[in-house]
Amino acid sequence: MTTAAQPQAPTLELWPGKAYPLGATYDGYGTNFALFSEIAEKVELCLFDANGEQTECFTLPEVDGFVWHGFVPNIEPGQRYGYRVHGPYDPENGHRCNPNKLLVDPYSKAIDGSFEWNQSLFSYNFGDPDSRNDEDSAPHMPKSVVINPYFDWGVDRPPGHEYADTVIYEAHVKGLTQTHPDIPEQIRGTYAAVAHPAIIEHLTSLGVNAIELMPVHHFANDSTLVDKGLSNYWGYNTIGFFAPDFKYSANPNPGGQVQEFKAMVRALHEAGIEVILDVVYNHTAEGNHMGPTLSMRGIDNAAYYSLVDDDKRYYMDYTGTGNSLNVRHPHSLQLIMDSLRYWVTEMHVDGFRFDLASTLAREFYDVDRLATFFELVQQDPTVSQVKLIAEPWDVGPGGYQVGNFPPQWTEWNGKYRDTVRDFWRGEPATLDEFAYRLTGSADLYEHTARRPVASINFVIAHDGFTLRDLVSYNEKHNEANGEDNNDGESHNRSWNCGVEGPTDDPEVLALRSRQERNFLTTLLLSQGVPMICHGDELGRSQGGNNNGYCQDNEITWIDWSTADTELLEFTRTVAQLRAEHPVFRRRRFFSGKPLGRRGQDSLPDITWFTPEGAEMTGEDWGSGFAKSVGVYLNGHGIPDMDARGQRVVDDSFLLFFNAHYEPIEFTLPSEEFAKSWIPVISTAGEPGADPQPAGATVSVEARAVLVLKAETDAS
Repeated sequence: MTTAAQPQAPTLELWPGKAYPLGATYDGYGTNFALFSEIAEKVELCLFDANGEQTECFTLPEVDGFVWHGFVPNIEPGQRYGYRVHGPYDPENGHRCNPNKLLVDPYSKAIDGSFEWNQSLFSYNFGDPDSRNDEDSAPHMPKSVVINPYFDWGVDRPPGHEYADTVIYEAHVKGLTQTHPDIPEQIRGTYAAVAHPAIIEHLTSLGVNAIELMPVHHFANDSTLVDKGLSNYWGYNTIGFFAPDFKYSANPNPGGQVQEFKAMVRALHEAGIEVILDVVYNHTAEGNHMGPTLSMRGIDNAAYYSLVDDDKRYYMDYTGTGNSLNVRHPHSLQLIMDSLRYWVTEMHVDGFRFDLASTLAREFYDVDRLATFFELVQQDPTVSQVKLIAEPWDVGPGGYQVGNFPPQWTEWNGKYRDTVRDFWRGEPATLDEFAYRLTGSADLYEHTARRPVASINFVIAHDGFTLRDLVSYNEKHNEANGEDNNDGESHNRSWNCGVEGPTDDPEVLALRSRQERNFLTTLLLSQGVPMICHGDELGRSQGGNNNGYCQDNEITWIDWSTADTELLEFTRTVAQLRAEHPVFRRRRFFSGKPLGRRGQDSLPDITWFTPEGAEMTGEDWGSGFAKSVGVYLNGHGIPDMDARGQRVVDDSFLLFFNAHYEPIEFTLPSEEFAKSWIPVISTAGEPGADPQPAGATVSVEARAVLVLKAETDAS
């Protein structure tokens, strides 16, 4: 058994320093180190060279308010360090200090190296969880890094897009860029690649003005995956809430990932693209009571983690990952808020998507809309002003909270995803709910005084089938994950269009293509904020794998060489229609009432039609077999004002949705709506250019959408 080496007497000076800010802070003369631990009896700061050899070890001389601190002159950016915390090792009472375990600073701004999984990273001996293991973990641990906080941002400023005008693109740094032929090989898969002109041009051509990056906080690869030759590709296993992961950096210097990340943000901002981070504050990579001691567990386990009240050896697990962060403790809450504020003020990001956000509302057991975390966000002058997106569920009791987050929050609308999928695969009795989802989900958000933009609409996200696979597979095919296809969601609301997986059948391929266009058209023309999952506009497939979390390879990377260029052009066309017409991105819910007394102002802002051209009745909505509907969007019925205080006026549109398996004849409404209509989008092929007079019938192909614009004198 190897215990921590006893270092020689320090050769550097150590001054008292300050208790704030937490973490390692370089000021041009030296570095201040500060670490919170309420349970610690002594805290050692250990310095390491480029070879991982410990060169110095100081006992931090001061403690104020449970913050241990010291200042070391002449410590410069690039210095690697870690902590050893002396204190009680008493798992039954929730304490797991062990100075033989080198610990990552929770406030590390950069982390260098990876975890080398072996016995030393655990505080117990394998096979005997009640024992204590005192092997030194330092040789197998990554090291925290002192960073250079200075960066030339130039004239960088946040794009500041209104939610209603935002189109979000969910992307993985590596998956998006790893095979792009126009990106130099040496930077593929990195922050620098995301900033490459080829990626920026692709995003802007789609009308995307916000990229939502899957986790870039430093994360650990699970040892169970490493043993299988796999890795935690998605990154939902955070160990550093301030540190951009070095695995996505082309800069080899310690701390260089910070500069590269900032350069990426600057480049995206120059193109008018906001940067939203997918953040995982609900748990950490330290797992349950059988997990490793990497950071917070060894610093102050009971302060940072929610423990079982009557047996503190065990962790409350609302996330399915082994532990949950303790949002009842002020220092744990401070860690989250400091991290959020840092990413906004120092890294210039524009918003956050909170993974399993319901966990952050569990102060005791139930989910509480008025939890302290939400109160802190509400009153914070920095964090409250950026985009805040909740994944409004977790795996704990009562965790599904779609529609229940506080007013300034938006939410991934899981009900939108499920309803739109069901409608287009022909499920009965979905028409009325489909109408709610298309118009911004007022049933979910209006009661909390929120607006349509509270709904982040999506059909596809990283977790589940890609769009191409949604229309190609009835069943998941996750054999490559090594769990006998038992992992991943089994109820996908997918439909393979008649054949499971790849096929040469032209009819099946045509139907799949039409279904993809149906989903993209519905998504981009719904009220709310659309989110496209990376590669769906290109026909990306994962071969039916709906749980690619561990596949860092061709299964999950976009294959740019096989891009479906026709689908890409179609997506661009629909996105452009949305961008040009505010009637598709209203800031307020429809009322069903007219705004005025004359002309189109005298018509309701929205009217629903049966295929026969009659206005929908309650009986029509309740018809379980109905799968087709038309909707009139009145461009003169928009109650929004522009930046000058002028009322917004737009063209009017008709949208015909046919989820039936046969073509349907739709009758155009009477002349009071418009004298004629111009087809502009058809998911079944070219829409045709000839105007159609009021009262005429138009045929909408089986499982297709037809969009028509009211003809005006200007048309």
